[in-house]
Order: sequence, then structure tokens, then C-alpha cells
Amino acid sequence: MGTNELQFTKLVKEQKNNIYTVCLMFANDNDDVEDLVQLTLVNLWKGFKNFEGRSSIGTWVWRVAMNTCITADRKKKRRRQHEDVVDTLGLKEVKTDAADDRQVQQLYSRIRRLGVFDRAIVLLWLENLSYDEIGAIVGITPKNVGVRLVRIRQQLKEME
Repeated sequence: MGTNELQFTKLVKEQKNNIYTVCLMFANDNDDVEDLVQLTLVNLWKGFKNFEGRSSIGTWVWRVAMNTCITADRKKKRRRQHEDVVDTLGLKEVKTDAADDRQVQQLYSRIRRLGVFDRAIVLLWLENLSYDEIGAIVGITPKNVGVRLVRIRQQLKEME
């Protein structure tokens, strides 16, 4: 393996949990998660040699993963509109090992009903990123992150 391949392999090993987490929040089932992870890895590889270091490598990975998932989500919606297909299956629940399985599944279900941008902010917040880091990834100010999180929390509380 060349130097680039070794560096990329190291990056993927270090960031695999973050990549998986982003893909999980945008997927309907395990097959979708796998597809999104593969798409993300392809996009990371394509952009790896052009990474300029203007942000941390972790921030760059988050951003590529989020943009990949958002783009895939939009394409899927467009495809449904063009085919005039109604999704009658709904969302499959994400399996967790937590004792409070039902509450976790309910939270995931509510988060999935948020808009793409709000879903991204919640995901990053759940990963304990600072408002500065979240703002850098999604392209808004840290103050705006705080305002949006307050509004998102209210939305989640009001959902049934």
C-alpha cells in the first residue's frame, strides 16, 4: 500500500464510529446504513488528497459524511417523486442494546421526522460536539446552533 492508502486506512479506523453514527441517523434500515457508509467512504477517498487542513480532519469527515447522507436523502426523495411511489412501509426501528429500548427507539423515530438540517444538528449535539464545532460543520454561528437546539428540543417534545 502507498502512503495515501495507509493514511486513509488510519483515518477510517479512527473515524469509523463517527461515520457510522451519521449514516445511522439518515438510514431507514441496516441496508441503508451500509450503503451510506460505502458512499461516504468513496467520497472521503475522492476528497482525501485535496484535504487542505483548514479544519480538523474530524470536522472534515463529519462534513463529508453529513453532505453524503443529505445528498443521498434528497436523491431518494426525488426518485420517489418521479416514480410517484408512496412509502407505505414506514421507518424500521433501530435496534439498540439499551435497557430502555423503547424510549431510545422513540427518540430516533422523532429525530428522523425532523428536517435534514435540524437532524444534522441534533446528531452532532448527541455526539457531544461543542457549539463551535457544530457551527463549523454545518456552516452557522455557534449562537445560531444554540437557538436552533432550543427550537428543536421544543419540536421533539411536541411530537407524538
